[in-house]
Amino acid sequence: MKISNTPIPVLGDNKNDKMKAIVLTKYGSPEVLSLQEVDKPVVPDNGVLVRVHAASVNAGDWHLMRGTPFFIRFIFGGVLKPKIKIIGCDVAGQVETVGKDVTQFKPGDEVFGDLSECGFGAFAEYVCATETALVLKPVAITFEVAATVPGAALAALQGLRDVGQIQSGQKVLIAGASGGVGSFAVQIAKAFGAEVTALCSTKKMNMVRSFGADCVIDYTQTDVTQHGQRYDLIFDAAAYRSVFDYLPILTPGGTYVMVGGSIARFFQVMLLGSWISRTSHRKVKCLASKPNQKDLVTLRELMVAGKIVPFIDRYYDLSEVPAAIRHLEQRQVMGKVAIGI
Repeated sequence: MKISNTPIPVLGDNKNDKMKAIVLTKYGSPEVLSLQEVDKPVVPDNGVLVRVHAASVNAGDWHLMRGTPFFIRFIFGGVLKPKIKIIGCDVAGQVETVGKDVTQFKPGDEVFGDLSECGFGAFAEYVCATETALVLKPVAITFEVAATVPGAALAALQGLRDVGQIQSGQKVLIAGASGGVGSFAVQIAKAFGAEVTALCSTKKMNMVRSFGADCVIDYTQTDVTQHGQRYDLIFDAAAYRSVFDYLPILTPGGTYVMVGGSIARFFQVMLLGSWISRTSHRKVKCLASKPNQKDLVTLRELMVAGKIVPFIDRYYDLSEVPAAIRHLEQRQVMGKVAIGI
């Protein structure tokens, strides 16, 4: 994620036009978030003002909230206190107003998208975005469902297709298959024609089977590294085991892609990935997803075709965003957490 150089204001300067939003004033636990009345965004010439109907919660939200790992503060500004006052990247809603330079949308259009490159701000009644951060929402898809797709499904799509170079007929292992990114990864891998093995805990196995996984392994009962099967691609959405544990079950020339997990594992892959790739004849990579409109269109097409169907674990209201993030931090979420606004 990165912030665009295009100035899209999060808070406007019209003192007579207010909205409710979840505001972040300092780094910390979910208690630092509060529901406040703030100014509505002012729409620049290249901006789209969206009346938010739904949002969803991602791991990136709690990283921005807590300011951890510390380098997050340098990437997004605000070393001592947050520069981003309203977080939330996944959004779905209705276009309220467009700037004079906007050509793709008009007032009344129903849209969804990823705000992580234009200032965030989804946890509010209104948000201003660039038009390239949004696409039209399928008519048959609810706002709540559409809002759960962008961030997690983009990571799954880019991790499998662009980093993992997934091919039809490959044997693919999805670790963390019951979470937001993992649940989409199972479905997208199947859409690419792969043979999918999914890792999850006991109580989540039925849900993961419903996504179409060919084999579901309960990691609390079976060590997949001792299972006797090799994989062409390992997509790790919950990297808490060492990458070295997975190398023996990766085919020569195969690829391990880390998408989410612990900070220790992130640095392991970042620092040692190139060396491991050279010495093991297996590619070890880390995903740095980049939102783009073309991939949002791809996800919309997959939704319309019924090839990806979000599983929504819980619904929360705007005022309950702190509780929603707290629930996500416990790492017991199945699928996604939706915010209705």
